[in-house]
Amino acid sequence: MSAAEVMTLVGGLGLFLLGMNLMSDGIEKAAGAKLRSILEIFTKNRFIGMIVGVVFTAIIQSSSACTAMVVSFVNSGLMNLYQAAGVIFGANIGTTVTSQLVSFNLSAYAPVFILVGVLVTMFVKKNKTFQEFGNVILGFGVLFMGISTMSSAMQSMKESESVINFFAGLRNPLLAVLVGTVVTAVIQSSSVTVSILLLLTQQGLMPDVSICLYVILGCNIGACATALIASLTGKKDAKRAAMIHLLFNIIGTIIMFIIFRLWSDSVVSFIKSISANDGRFIANAHTAIKIFQVVILLPFLSLIVKLTYLVVPGKDQKIGYKEPFQLKYIGEKVLFNPSTAVVDGIKELERMASLASDNLNRAMNALITLDPDDINEVYEMEKNINFMNKAITSYLVKINQSTLPIEDLKGIGALFHVANDIERIGDHAQSIVELAERRKELGVDFSKEAQAELNDMMGIVNTLIDKAIKYMLSGNNDQILDELYALEENVDGKETELQQHHIDRLTKQECTAEAGMIFSDVVSSLERVADHAINVAKYILHVEKEEA
Repeated sequence: MSAAEVMTLVGGLGLFLLGMNLMSDGIEKAAGAKLRSILEIFTKNRFIGMIVGVVFTAIIQSSSACTAMVVSFVNSGLMNLYQAAGVIFGANIGTTVTSQLVSFNLSAYAPVFILVGVLVTMFVKKNKTFQEFGNVILGFGVLFMGISTMSSAMQSMKESESVINFFAGLRNPLLAVLVGTVVTAVIQSSSVTVSILLLLTQQGLMPDVSICLYVILGCNIGACATALIASLTGKKDAKRAAMIHLLFNIIGTIIMFIIFRLWSDSVVSFIKSISANDGRFIANAHTAIKIFQVVILLPFLSLIVKLTYLVVPGKDQKIGYKEPFQLKYIGEKVLFNPSTAVVDGIKELERMASLASDNLNRAMNALITLDPDDINEVYEMEKNINFMNKAITSYLVKINQSTLPIEDLKGIGALFHVANDIERIGDHAQSIVELAERRKELGVDFSKEAQAELNDMMGIVNTLIDKAIKYMLSGNNDQILDELYALEENVDGKETELQQHHIDRLTKQECTAEAGMIFSDVVSSLERVADHAINVAKYILHVEKEEA
């Protein structure tokens, strides 16, 4: 086999991989947010989750990508391990769609798909979603162009004695499993490896088709590499989700290995009876193996999940809202997945908002009690809030430059403003604690009436902040939005009312000028906190209107 032929083969493989990436990335960008919503909604039931996993993987053409996404969902708390297991089981069936497509040999139509894809991406500039679907069509064409190129190069391999001897000598089942595992782990796609195996078989380079069954088993194990790598920086449950994928394929491989060793001729005869040619044999074998593994192991899904707790023991170190200078959902120590990047950012913003709200309440308590520990803690927590604001903003800048679903990209601008408004709530907590220090320094007292009024206003502000956070997480909830606007009006009215009460007390000489000024400043700060809280909802609402 000449160097030119080797280069042609490698080039064809490159086109194949490029086509798969274009298809997968295009679908994730165009419909990633909707697919994520489907995963979140329809995975409550394990069986339905399995069906979703089949469809989802068939669409994005990659079980590795689907499983890596599931791992990130578990890491973000969007999915538990039992839901993840159902999707992973389904993904193992969905990944066989690629080899089925390849077996139908659509290479003759590749130029048409490439032309249509190029035309769409070049001339449909305004609609990004259509552009991404253009990339999907283009990827489909490039994929089959790669298949055609590899197939042409493989024809000359039939004349190479060394190549024929290598494949003819591949008779050891364990070695075949190992070859499939290593090659797939390197390429990080069982679909690609099985497709290459399919082309080799079509060209007559695999004289013993039964050995292909063992190579396919190895491909299934090697496909777990992507999810395992993705889980390395994740939480314990993320590692367990990746382990579910690995255990499923290892246990399934052991079962199938035993069956093949005992009834190899019967299995080969059955698959040949439903296959028109050797290429279809490989595709059908891949699908049949996966379906059989799922049918056998689905009743033991819960046991496999429990087994992951033995393989990955222990619990994650808890990071509470009061833990200083630590991020929980984003950052270098947490796995990154474009499909959940915005969700992870929002969850970190929720954590920052809860910290800011706690600090505001601590500052109000310090204002009344003058507790030095509360005063010092407010200052420390304000440093933490500032740290989180900078870290989250940097993260948003980073993901804004990455490959995100189009719908998620629309919302990133709003999240920058949300982070700033939450940080401003923290600033007002510090302002109030500074007023507490001033009150302590001047020896100023608040009347019981003034304390009750501040407590009443603070209760409304707390409710407003809680509902603003809830709206940020849920969005598209008219009831919460109406409640938010009503609460904001209530706070505005309360500020006017309390400022008037303050003037009345001054007029009646029931409080000192110093006490009155501090009281007035606190009321103004609380009103501005309410403004920042309602801004969070307004930014999210603005994004929803843009998407509509």
